[in-house]
Amino acid sequence: MSLFVKKSVSQLMADAGDSEKGLKRTLGSGALVALGIGAIIGAGLFVRTAAAAAQNAGPSVTIGFIVAAIGCALAGLCYAELSSSIPISGSAYTYTYATMGEFMAWIIGWDLVLEYAVGAATVGIAWSEYLNNLLTNVLHTSAIPYQWCHSPFEKSLDGVQGIMNIPAFGIIALLSLLLIKGTKESAFVNGIIVIAKVAIVILIIILGWGFINGANHTPYIPEAGTYTDHQGISHTYGGIMGILGAAGVVFFAFIGFDAVSTAAQETKNPKKSMPIGILGSLAICTVLYILFAHVLTGLAPVEFFRTTGKEASVAQAINTFMPGYGWLAQLVTVAILAGFSSVILVMLLGQSRVFYSMSRDGLLPKVFSDVHPKFKTPYKANLIFLGVVGAFAAFVPGDIVGDMTSIGTLFAFMLVCIAVIILRKTDPDMVREFKTPLVPLVPILGVIVCGAMIAGLGWTNWLRLGGWLVLGVIIYFMYSKNHSKLRNPDKS
Repeated sequence: MSLFVKKSVSQLMADAGDSEKGLKRTLGSGALVALGIGAIIGAGLFVRTAAAAAQNAGPSVTIGFIVAAIGCALAGLCYAELSSSIPISGSAYTYTYATMGEFMAWIIGWDLVLEYAVGAATVGIAWSEYLNNLLTNVLHTSAIPYQWCHSPFEKSLDGVQGIMNIPAFGIIALLSLLLIKGTKESAFVNGIIVIAKVAIVILIIILGWGFINGANHTPYIPEAGTYTDHQGISHTYGGIMGILGAAGVVFFAFIGFDAVSTAAQETKNPKKSMPIGILGSLAICTVLYILFAHVLTGLAPVEFFRTTGKEASVAQAINTFMPGYGWLAQLVTVAILAGFSSVILVMLLGQSRVFYSMSRDGLLPKVFSDVHPKFKTPYKANLIFLGVVGAFAAFVPGDIVGDMTSIGTLFAFMLVCIAVIILRKTDPDMVREFKTPLVPLVPILGVIVCGAMIAGLGWTNWLRLGGWLVLGVIIYFMYSKNHSKLRNPDKS
């Protein structure tokens, strides 16, 4: 049987039918929009905005956000069509199985680990850093000792060696247990967090607008050149290439809206709610991002984000350039912790649901699709990811993983765009509650824009992605190919 054997849409829908072993449908449109916002607004907004301004584009980082948003919107339109037509857990993995066959589906499922599991661990490490900021600058208590909030591969400036990042492991464990309790409960907690952090973002935009210094926005697009940071790393700065570089950096800020599609099988009316959840969360976050970036780069000069304001940039900018608003800086710190928490929550949800679908298809061991008899969640998968993701967060530094997360996600976006074109040809009569406009133009543009951002991430990340995919291919031929239910129906 061919490596590219496809799973029919009718079979996918049959497999997803509600049953005693099925996932419980509890989510509505509002919960999905909140889920998307919860995944999107977090590390990207509060950390990557200042980094992109300092290293790549200056105040024109806002244009970088627009470029990244265009790429996400094009892919989002394709996600909306597929998730409303094939409302199954598994996201890009499921869509690829129906259009490009099993082997490509395995590749994309394996690739999504870079987005969800590695992304969750990375944000968990950032959460740990901001916890110390909360303890020292907001609660005015002692910070957690360096050795217990850093990995064994890190050493402080005064020579203290890290042992284990306990806070990072702790937040991963806590949110994993929350997911086991139930998706509805997790969505409720996420909804509270979303309301709080969006309110803080809006406050910064409204209150900070009056403190914008026009000189910081002049010139809005800096002259093309290079910038070398304190570590000796050179960055393309200013001009068109600087804006494109910023788009690649802030793309990390948009990662998450596609995680909405992984909850399709737990949605009450997926054909209506999926497009609303995906496109609604993306639209809201794009507007907030552009306004937030405009205010932040107007408050402080670029040099500030390269020096004093490099760490905890938003809080530092408020404390320095908005006198009398120290309380807002403290709220920002709390919002950052809440934002990171909701991002981790949605990433862990997405990872467990992708592996749930792959396990149901026989490509992974059955343990990943075992559903809790009471909570109706894939609890064993959540426990496994608690250990794996928690260990990564506790013992590995979180330096380069952001780019790995971005490249894995962009690759998934490209395949989703291609899947729309293929499915329009192979199954033109399928009921589509939402249709991507201007097919094949929109999907092709999505592939081009996402491909351009991948190219901007550099050959080292291409190499890392290639190595990761090679490992996935080895696992497929050693295990998945022989246990596939589609290829081996007698083993089902």
